[in-house]
Amino acid sequence: MKFYPLLLVICFGLMATSCITTKQLTYLQPSEEQQVDSLISLQKSQPPYRLQINDLLSIRVKALDQETVGFFNPIGEGNPNATTEERLYRDGFVVDRHGNIRIPSLGEVPVLGMTVEEVRKDIEERLLKDYFKEEAQIFVTVKLAGIRYTIAGEINGPGSNIIYRDQVSIMEAIANSGDIPVTGDKSDVIIIRQYPIGQKVHHINLNDLNAMNSPYYYIQPNDLILINPLPQKAIGSGTTGLQTFRDIVLVLTAATTTILLFISL
Repeated sequence: MKFYPLLLVICFGLMATSCITTKQLTYLQPSEEQQVDSLISLQKSQPPYRLQINDLLSIRVKALDQETVGFFNPIGEGNPNATTEERLYRDGFVVDRHGNIRIPSLGEVPVLGMTVEEVRKDIEERLLKDYFKEEAQIFVTVKLAGIRYTIAGEINGPGSNIIYRDQVSIMEAIANSGDIPVTGDKSDVIIIRQYPIGQKVHHINLNDLNAMNSPYYYIQPNDLILINPLPQKAIGSGTTGLQTFRDIVLVLTAATTTILLFISL
């Protein structure tokens, strides 16, 4: 019976360290200095996104006489039941490996490293210089054809997704992918982001309210988001205190039975 105190100490120690706490589960927690109902200064604006290779653009040209600009706009032929993503893939303008897009009549237009607003102004100037007069009142629209990202790891809906918005937060991306389960580590979410010189790895703690001020809170096209599992999943313990207690009772019962059999021999 002298083994019981040692077994109890070990079991209660495991119970205290193996279950997942509320703090590990809760998103965007304020610090002790921050009041939940107080006004928090958050970073609302992000630096404008600069185009990368393989980005997909949606470009439309309008004028008083729409027939005169029809040549510049995609016809949209094909399957009428095609999804929005399929139509954008056919009718959009992809930034090739040289950093250019191909536009009817205008030919190769360099856009790598430019913002969509800079591309819009450049195309408008080219059209006014070679094809239209000011009286035509052309109106050029340039947008990213949605923000595509890939999310993997400890997430309910892993895979590639696209959100048709100009700005998407990482919280929206996670919610769009089914949320992080209780076994996912919210304190160290990894973002692998593309830059002209290559890829960089960034980290963000979604348990902390200050994550909303992080430069990585808003995702960018082609981001790879990785969610690692918590250590509790790796050791196979319960995710709640009750589940952990049940597991420990099973272990304790098995250990006690083994000891009693050993003593009785």
